[in-house]
Amino acid sequence: MLKGLAITPPILGRIAIGKVVEHNGKRLPQKDDQFTLTSQLQTKEGWIRHPLDEQLRAEQEGKLRQIPIRLLFNDPELNLRAEYALFDRQTARPLCVGDGEQCKRRTREGMETLPCPAPDACPLAQGGACKPYGRLNVLIGDDDPLGSFIFRTTGFNSIRTLAARLAYFKAISGNRLACMPLELRLRGKSTRQSRGTPIFYVDITLREGWTLEETLAEAQRLDDWHQQAGFDQKALDRAAKAGFANGAFEDSAEESIDVVEEFYPDAPDHPPGGQEPNAPVTLANKLQAKSQPQDPANPEASTEDETPPSSNTQPAPQRQAKRA
Repeated sequence: MLKGLAITPPILGRIAIGKVVEHNGKRLPQKDDQFTLTSQLQTKEGWIRHPLDEQLRAEQEGKLRQIPIRLLFNDPELNLRAEYALFDRQTARPLCVGDGEQCKRRTREGMETLPCPAPDACPLAQGGACKPYGRLNVLIGDDDPLGSFIFRTTGFNSIRTLAARLAYFKAISGNRLACMPLELRLRGKSTRQSRGTPIFYVDITLREGWTLEETLAEAQRLDDWHQQAGFDQKALDRAAKAGFANGAFEDSAEESIDVVEEFYPDAPDHPPGGQEPNAPVTLANKLQAKSQPQDPANPEASTEDETPPSSNTQPAPQRQAKRA
């Protein structure tokens, strides 16, 4: 096994609630009020839609706001990985990933494990450089029992809601989360912070028309069938956990380019204080960062939405990897 390379679930496609568009020479994120399922192929016009997108859209009269899913793992933290993440916008490389207590950070001395104070108290995170970043893998359709679609988000509403739902469904199903027939659902709300503008976030619910009792009975039936067929769910969870732990950062260099372009367009090119992005933090850096005012053009409300606002953004990094 190659050390330093995170082994992640095979990806068949993406789940998005927005897209990146060309505007005045810049590639900027644009919000949407529905899901889009794409393949892993891009053209100059954007991501190519997956065949399942048209199929599911036809069942919902054109607006795709519900997606029937199953989950790969019984452990909620394997299905949804959420962390604070900081990327270098010039290279699109991940620089620092933390959970609010500890972080892994690239420095001139190599990879280091350091305390993580969370973005509000971290000098490297000022100006929107570091955000909550979640990745959810789900099964859609029956073609590939181990091939998943990935939903990425920097929206706090989605991360918090998905984490709660996964923990609750695991509890009430008797640790049969991977056997429950569920549904991704797009929800909207407005807050005082959003000034009445709708905020869309993602939830996991029972499938439309299913009761909780029917869902739990189906989970029990499928779990029994798996055991009779020799399907070892516990071993699958252990293999996935070991694969994620094999690398410091989950996203590859090629994936990071698209992540930064879509989810971190408003982050500064470098952390504040004139510090190189991969340099260690010094006391002088911290004092200088604390003395700098908050940028009023980058309100915290942007982290509440799945795609950040398309105004007051910086150009995305040049694409450095060739796609298939």
